[in-house]
Amino acid sequence: MKRPILPVLLALVLLMGLTACAVQGGSPAPDYAPDEAHRLVVYTSHKEEVWRPIVKEFEERTGIWVDVVYGATSELLERLAQEEKSPQADVMFGGGVESLETYRDCFVPYTCAGADHILEQFRAPEDLWTPFSALPVVLVYNPKLVSPGQVNSWDDLLDPELKGRIAFTDPAVSGSSYTGLVTMLSALGGERDEVIRRFAENLGGVQLDSSGGVPSAVADGSALVGVTLEETALKRMADGMDVAMVYPEDGVSCVPDGSAVVRGAPHEENARLFLDFTVSREVQEMVAGRFCRRSVRDDVEPLADLPALDELPIADYDLDQAVRDRDAILMTWAFYFGGDAP
Repeated sequence: MKRPILPVLLALVLLMGLTACAVQGGSPAPDYAPDEAHRLVVYTSHKEEVWRPIVKEFEERTGIWVDVVYGATSELLERLAQEEKSPQADVMFGGGVESLETYRDCFVPYTCAGADHILEQFRAPEDLWTPFSALPVVLVYNPKLVSPGQVNSWDDLLDPELKGRIAFTDPAVSGSSYTGLVTMLSALGGERDEVIRRFAENLGGVQLDSSGGVPSAVADGSALVGVTLEETALKRMADGMDVAMVYPEDGVSCVPDGSAVVRGAPHEENARLFLDFTVSREVQEMVAGRFCRRSVRDDVEPLADLPALDELPIADYDLDQAVRDRDAILMTWAFYFGGDAP
């Protein structure tokens, strides 16, 4: 007896649909499962507007099928730590390098191709990670509610008149927010816990859970001023968002974000190729021209009208100390803000 054709066809269509749904990012699933030599799993905290064009171009050039898993930096790093005995990812793409250093046992050193073109101040001492872009921390304010010159420094964020009107993300969740907090501590000096207490209390119990929400909170008036990255401010301003940007006159940090090869990566050679690609001249020109970020290469021109780094009041930001003190700083923050210590 012949089987009905229609149910068989429906089963095949369903199976193909399930295969396509298994892909979490990158390009659509191919009609066949690629062999292990042509696969790569990337964990990233970059926004899709950043990772997707890079992944797409990498796939087209190499023929490697990339599976992208997106999440917050802290979430993904903790996942890597939990998967230590059976790694699922090959690359961590994104996250401030303080965060990568904190989880250094999850990664293996790699000296990328073209490393001689990476600016020395952005290189990892042991090549544990590869820098991707340089990210000054800035302040943004609402020009309809705040006069030019009214907010110029980290010290201004301690003004009681701003209490409850500061957009700031939980530094235990956001790597850029943690960088901002340490930049403030570096710029203001004094007793660390006292500065943390004053700033935490001046937030008035308001703390965002996503760094991307800072400019929006400032633009809609729910906050008067916020702490964010230069590239985030520039992109939102280019999109027409009504915010203005200022470099804190008492100290600007410029800490890179980066990529790293996962220890025990199932596809380590492909992971190395991906890191090479992220710092290639072609991608770094995309970093500067399309993503409003500063390139880490010495042969890529920065965005026009941006001040050179040596023209900014650079804070004395100690990366090693920021890594060593991370748990203590976050515990102090949680205590004074009223949350749970990490």
